[in-house]
Amino acid sequence: MSSGRMRFYSECQMGQTNFTYVLPNDVPDFMKQGNPYYSRPTKTLYLLHGVSGNDADWEYNGIAEDLSLEYNLAVIMPTAGNNFYLNREATGCRFQDFTGKELVDFTRRTFGLSEKREDTLIGGLSMGGYGAMHTAFAFPDTFYGAISLSSALIVHEITGMQEGFANPIANYAYYREVFGDLSRLDQTEANPEIQYLRLKEEGKDIPLLYMAVGTEDFLYQNNQITRKFLEEHGADMKYEEGPGAHTWGFWNPYIRKGLEWMLSR
Repeated sequence: MSSGRMRFYSECQMGQTNFTYVLPNDVPDFMKQGNPYYSRPTKTLYLLHGVSGNDADWEYNGIAEDLSLEYNLAVIMPTAGNNFYLNREATGCRFQDFTGKELVDFTRRTFGLSEKREDTLIGGLSMGGYGAMHTAFAFPDTFYGAISLSSALIVHEITGMQEGFANPIANYAYYREVFGDLSRLDQTEANPEIQYLRLKEEGKDIPLLYMAVGTEDFLYQNNQITRKFLEEHGADMKYEEGPGAHTWGFWNPYIRKGLEWMLSR
């Protein structure tokens, strides 16, 4: 198994950016024995960080190397700042296109990764959980499924926020910069529910979705809103919850649960 960090020029971000990678390309044969995931070609998992994080989070706090080895996955972890993996009008702020297309195209060319939809997954925690869901719905022809852990599904919470207001995470100016007009935010493509309805109306193959959140997580109620909507609209998804807060103690075991469910489909 090999790992490292790579810097490349991103047109979407108009500058150099980093990603960390783990590849199961030199796993000894004796370590593959009895592992059914090595009976098929390597798949790819793009793992997204949360607010204040970067490409190293899933490598050093999480279990990226274990996931790569155990499930025969190329794991790609980008840096995208505190931008919720969304596009903005400003030059160098196309974070949705960076995550869902530019990074995928670059890593496929560089590492010879599979270009098949069924071999390409995305996941993340907190802001990255939102980003995984939103990116998968934005690029349904690229991603087979999304694993969203403790997702920062805050669209309904910040819709209608007025100048001068803030919540414990950030102020109005930040949310206005990242999400745009907040007055009707929940009716835009920044809302995964709107994305899902559009895909359904267009008859697209909608990515599978795994959602999990800790019962003590401050984002628990936010997740229930989106969960209920998707279940009522017939989404092909699995939802799980359990004791835990907004910590790696919850994310590390549940990323495994999500992968095992998705890889069994």
